[in-house]
Amino acid sequence: MILPLKLEEVSFLQILHPLSLQIEAGPSTIILGANGAGKSVLMRLMHGLLAPSSGKVSWSDADVRRRQAMVFQRPVMLRRSAFQNVRFALEVAGAADADRVAREALAEVGLSHLAHRPARVLSGGEQQRLALARAWALHPEVLFLDEPTASLDPTATREIEAVIRAFDGAGTKIVMATHNLGQARRLGDEVIYLHQGRMVERAPVEKFFAQPATPEAAAFIKGELPWV
Repeated sequence: MILPLKLEEVSFLQILHPLSLQIEAGPSTIILGANGAGKSVLMRLMHGLLAPSSGKVSWSDADVRRRQAMVFQRPVMLRRSAFQNVRFALEVAGAADADRVAREALAEVGLSHLAHRPARVLSGGEQQRLALARAWALHPEVLFLDEPTASLDPTATREIEAVIRAFDGAGTKIVMATHNLGQARRLGDEVIYLHQGRMVERAPVEKFFAQPATPEAAAFIKGELPWV
């Protein structure tokens, strides 16, 4: 088990102010906040794509790269078929039986019928499901999701949320950034609320929405804070 993930007085330039937190296995963690609050930077620091300006990010197991995955708001699609996009991820990871696992991952996200379609001609929702299929194929212990439905219509959003629930049901730890209050309620067990680069609140999702402990969180829930 690679968790817990610990951040000790971590900061990044002037975007994210020093914060300390620990992410445990189990319940889904939602990083909530307005656009520009620092959610994406925090996700990238946890995933290892960015190095902190100060502080320390550590996992309980050093062999973390092969056991976590991240899906972005705008996934990168290779100039290959949907199937080959998944298979390539498996090849890079050195996985066995890549063809079978790739087919199973596409089936899990409902894309079997598009396996041989060029990935770059798929719709936005289909591309996001394909990105999730690449992650599913690797069976990560932790899945980071950075605004995975921000640019999608309601139907595509429901499809993506169903896949996220499947990850959760299979035992993958979900850490997701969003500014969507409804999505946080539907998918989250706990909320980490960021405001202007600071972590101002952390609470179970029910308590966060029913009894926010800070004026910043209360205003955000009421829609009284600017998005930028």
